[in-house]
Amino acid sequence: MTSPSSHTPRGSTPPFEPSADELVLHVSGRKTAEDRLPGDPSRAALIDRFLRVDQAGEHGAVRIYQGQLAVLGRRSANVGVLRHMLAQEEVHLATFDKLVADRRARPTLLGPLWHVAGFALGAGTALLGEKAAMACTTAIEEAIDGHYKDQYDRLGDDELPLKATIDTFRREELEHRDIGYANGARQAPAFPLLNGAIKASAKLAIWVSERV
Repeated sequence: MTSPSSHTPRGSTPPFEPSADELVLHVSGRKTAEDRLPGDPSRAALIDRFLRVDQAGEHGAVRIYQGQLAVLGRRSANVGVLRHMLAQEEVHLATFDKLVADRRARPTLLGPLWHVAGFALGAGTALLGEKAAMACTTAIEEAIDGHYKDQYDRLGDDELPLKATIDTFRREELEHRDIGYANGARQAPAFPLLNGAIKASAKLAIWVSERV
Protein backbone atom coordinates (compact mmCIF):
# COMPACT_ATOMS: atom_id res chain seq x y z
CA MET A 1 0.00 0.00 0.00
CA THR A 2 1.30 3.43 -0.92
CA SER A 3 1.44 6.05 1.81
CA PRO A 4 0.81 9.70 0.96
CA SER A 5 4.04 10.56 2.75
CA SER A 6 6.00 8.60 0.14
CA HIS A 7 5.21 11.21 -2.52
CA THR A 8 7.23 14.33 -3.21
CA PRO A 9 7.03 16.59 -0.14
CA ARG A 10 5.19 19.87 -0.67
CA GLY A 11 7.67 22.60 -1.49
CA SER A 12 10.21 20.40 -3.27
CA THR A 13 8.47 20.34 -6.67
CA PRO A 14 9.62 23.11 -9.04
CA PRO A 15 6.82 25.41 -10.21
CA PHE A 16 5.79 25.84 -13.83
CA GLU A 17 6.87 28.97 -15.69
CA PRO A 18 5.55 29.72 -19.20
CA SER A 19 8.06 30.57 -21.90
CA ALA A 20 8.11 33.84 -23.84
CA ASP A 21 6.81 31.99 -26.90
CA GLU A 22 3.86 30.70 -24.89
CA LEU A 23 2.99 34.17 -23.61
CA VAL A 24 2.56 35.52 -27.15
CA LEU A 25 -0.16 32.95 -27.83
CA HIS A 26 -2.42 34.49 -25.20
CA VAL A 27 -2.39 38.16 -26.19
CA SER A 28 -5.96 39.44 -26.40
CA GLY A 29 -5.58 43.22 -26.69
CA ARG A 30 -7.42 43.96 -23.47
CA LYS A 31 -6.66 44.35 -19.78
CA THR A 32 -7.86 42.42 -16.76
CA ALA A 33 -11.09 43.80 -15.25
CA GLU A 34 -11.29 46.65 -17.78
CA ASP A 35 -15.00 46.00 -18.23
CA ARG A 36 -15.83 45.62 -14.55
CA LEU A 37 -19.17 46.97 -13.37
CA PRO A 38 -19.95 48.79 -10.11
CA GLY A 39 -19.81 46.25 -7.32
CA ASP A 40 -17.47 43.91 -9.21
CA PRO A 41 -14.13 43.12 -7.52
CA SER A 42 -11.18 45.33 -8.42
CA ARG A 43 -8.37 43.93 -10.52
CA ALA A 44 -6.25 43.32 -7.41
CA ALA A 45 -9.13 41.64 -5.57
CA LEU A 46 -9.91 39.50 -8.61
CA ILE A 47 -6.33 38.21 -8.90
CA ASP A 48 -6.21 37.59 -5.15
CA ARG A 49 -9.40 35.53 -5.46
CA PHE A 50 -8.07 33.59 -8.46
CA LEU A 51 -4.84 32.64 -6.73
CA ARG A 52 -6.58 31.71 -3.49
CA VAL A 53 -9.05 29.34 -5.08
CA ASP A 54 -6.53 27.84 -7.49
CA GLN A 55 -4.09 27.04 -4.71
CA ALA A 56 -6.90 25.47 -2.71
CA GLY A 57 -8.15 23.46 -5.68
CA GLU A 58 -4.74 22.09 -6.58
CA HIS A 59 -4.12 21.21 -2.94
CA GLY A 60 -7.37 19.25 -2.96
CA ALA A 61 -6.45 17.54 -6.25
CA VAL A 62 -3.07 16.40 -4.89
CA ARG A 63 -4.80 14.97 -1.84
CA ILE A 64 -7.39 13.15 -3.97
CA TYR A 65 -4.70 11.31 -5.92
CA GLN A 66 -2.75 10.61 -2.75
CA GLY A 67 -5.89 9.09 -1.26
CA GLN A 68 -6.50 6.94 -4.31
CA LEU A 69 -2.92 5.69 -4.35
CA ALA A 70 -3.02 4.97 -0.62
CA VAL A 71 -5.93 2.57 -1.22
CA LEU A 72 -5.08 1.13 -4.61
CA GLY A 73 -1.29 1.06 -4.31
CA ARG A 74 0.63 -1.29 -6.57
CA ARG A 75 -2.33 -3.63 -7.09
CA SER A 76 -4.03 -1.18 -9.43
CA ALA A 77 -3.66 -1.53 -13.18
CA ASN A 78 -3.99 2.26 -13.24
CA VAL A 79 -1.20 3.02 -10.77
CA GLY A 80 0.96 4.48 -13.56
CA VAL A 81 -1.66 6.96 -14.72
CA LEU A 82 -2.56 7.86 -11.12
CA ARG A 83 1.08 8.70 -10.41
CA HIS A 84 1.31 10.66 -13.67
CA MET A 85 -1.74 12.74 -12.76
CA LEU A 86 -0.48 13.26 -9.21
CA ALA A 87 2.90 14.46 -10.50
CA GLN A 88 1.20 17.06 -12.70
CA GLU A 89 -1.04 18.22 -9.84
CA GLU A 90 2.04 18.62 -7.63
CA VAL A 91 3.52 20.99 -10.22
CA HIS A 92 0.22 22.90 -10.32
CA LEU A 93 0.22 23.22 -6.54
CA ALA A 94 3.88 24.26 -6.37
CA THR A 95 3.15 26.95 -8.96
CA PHE A 96 0.22 28.43 -7.06
CA ASP A 97 2.06 28.17 -3.75
CA LYS A 98 4.77 30.37 -5.27
CA LEU A 99 2.32 32.79 -6.87
CA VAL A 100 0.39 33.19 -3.62
CA ALA A 101 3.62 33.92 -1.75
CA ASP A 102 5.10 36.20 -4.41
CA ARG A 103 1.94 38.24 -4.83
CA ARG A 104 0.97 38.23 -1.16
CA ALA A 105 -2.43 36.74 -1.87
CA ARG A 106 -4.46 35.49 1.05
CA PRO A 107 -4.74 31.69 1.15
CA THR A 108 -8.13 30.21 1.94
CA LEU A 109 -8.92 29.68 5.59
CA LEU A 110 -10.31 26.27 4.64
CA GLY A 111 -6.95 24.73 3.70
CA PRO A 112 -7.02 22.18 6.57
CA LEU A 113 -10.53 21.11 5.55
CA TRP A 114 -9.58 20.55 1.90
CA HIS A 115 -6.46 18.67 3.05
CA VAL A 116 -8.63 16.12 4.84
CA ALA A 117 -11.62 16.18 2.49
CA GLY A 118 -9.50 15.68 -0.64
CA PHE A 119 -7.78 12.62 0.77
CA ALA A 120 -11.10 11.24 2.03
CA LEU A 121 -12.72 11.70 -1.39
CA GLY A 122 -9.83 10.00 -3.15
CA ALA A 123 -9.64 7.10 -0.72
CA GLY A 124 -13.41 6.74 -0.52
CA THR A 125 -13.92 6.50 -4.27
CA ALA A 126 -10.94 4.13 -4.57
CA LEU A 127 -12.57 1.83 -2.00
CA LEU A 128 -15.53 1.57 -4.40
CA GLY A 129 -13.14 0.32 -7.08
CA GLU A 130 -10.79 1.58 -9.78
CA LYS A 131 -13.62 2.69 -12.05
CA ALA A 132 -15.16 4.75 -9.26
CA ALA A 133 -11.77 6.37 -8.70
CA MET A 134 -11.69 7.25 -12.40
CA ALA A 135 -15.25 8.59 -12.17
CA CYS A 136 -14.04 10.88 -9.40
CA THR A 137 -11.30 12.14 -11.71
CA THR A 138 -13.68 12.90 -14.58
CA ALA A 139 -16.12 14.77 -12.33
CA ILE A 140 -13.44 16.88 -10.64
CA GLU A 141 -11.68 17.71 -13.89
CA GLU A 142 -14.90 18.70 -15.66
CA ALA A 143 -15.63 21.14 -12.85
CA ILE A 144 -12.07 22.50 -12.97
CA ASP A 145 -12.24 22.88 -16.75
CA GLY A 146 -15.11 25.33 -16.52
CA HIS A 147 -13.49 27.14 -13.61
CA TYR A 148 -10.16 27.63 -15.38
CA LYS A 149 -11.86 28.65 -18.62
CA ASP A 150 -13.76 31.38 -16.78
CA GLN A 151 -10.55 32.67 -15.22
CA TYR A 152 -8.71 32.57 -18.54
CA ASP A 153 -11.44 34.59 -20.24
CA ARG A 154 -11.29 37.26 -17.54
CA LEU A 155 -7.52 37.79 -17.66
CA GLY A 156 -5.93 40.35 -19.97
CA ASP A 157 -2.54 41.16 -21.41
CA ASP A 158 -1.37 42.60 -18.08
CA GLU A 159 -1.55 39.06 -16.65
CA LEU A 160 -0.09 37.03 -19.51
CA PRO A 161 2.10 34.71 -17.34
CA LEU A 162 -0.88 33.80 -15.15
CA LYS A 163 -3.14 33.45 -18.18
CA ALA A 164 -0.67 31.13 -19.95
CA THR A 165 -0.21 29.09 -16.78
CA ILE A 166 -3.93 28.62 -16.33
CA ASP A 167 -4.30 27.56 -19.96
CA THR A 168 -1.52 24.97 -19.60
CA PHE A 169 -3.00 23.59 -16.41
CA ARG A 170 -6.50 23.50 -17.93
CA ARG A 171 -5.22 21.39 -20.82
CA GLU A 172 -3.58 19.00 -18.37
CA GLU A 173 -6.80 18.73 -16.37
CA LEU A 174 -8.63 17.86 -19.58
CA GLU A 175 -6.01 15.18 -20.20
CA HIS A 176 -6.84 13.76 -16.76
CA ARG A 177 -10.54 13.77 -17.62
CA ASP A 178 -9.85 11.86 -20.81
CA ILE A 179 -7.69 9.36 -18.91
CA GLY A 180 -10.58 8.78 -16.53
CA TYR A 181 -13.04 8.05 -19.32
CA ALA A 182 -10.52 5.86 -21.14
CA ASN A 183 -10.10 3.77 -18.00
CA GLY A 184 -13.73 2.96 -17.32
CA ALA A 185 -15.19 5.93 -15.46
CA ARG A 186 -18.60 5.44 -17.09
CA GLN A 187 -18.67 1.83 -15.86
CA ALA A 188 -18.45 2.92 -12.21
CA PRO A 189 -21.41 1.97 -9.99
CA ALA A 190 -24.19 4.57 -10.31
CA PHE A 191 -21.93 6.71 -12.51
CA PRO A 192 -24.44 9.51 -13.24
CA LEU A 193 -25.21 9.94 -9.53
CA LEU A 194 -21.55 9.73 -8.50
CA ASN A 195 -20.45 12.11 -11.24
CA GLY A 196 -23.14 14.65 -10.46
CA ALA A 197 -22.56 14.58 -6.71
CA ILE A 198 -18.78 15.01 -6.98
CA LYS A 199 -19.05 17.72 -9.62
CA ALA A 200 -21.56 19.67 -7.53
CA SER A 201 -19.33 19.34 -4.46
CA ALA A 202 -16.31 20.56 -6.44
CA LYS A 203 -18.19 23.61 -7.71
CA LEU A 204 -19.33 24.42 -4.18
CA ALA A 205 -15.77 24.07 -2.89
CA ILE A 206 -14.59 26.46 -5.61
CA TRP A 207 -17.24 29.02 -4.71
CA VAL A 208 -16.46 28.86 -0.99
CA SER A 209 -12.68 28.91 -1.41
CA GLU A 210 -12.86 32.07 -3.53
CA ARG A 211 -14.51 33.88 -0.66
CA VAL A 212 -13.25 32.36 2.60
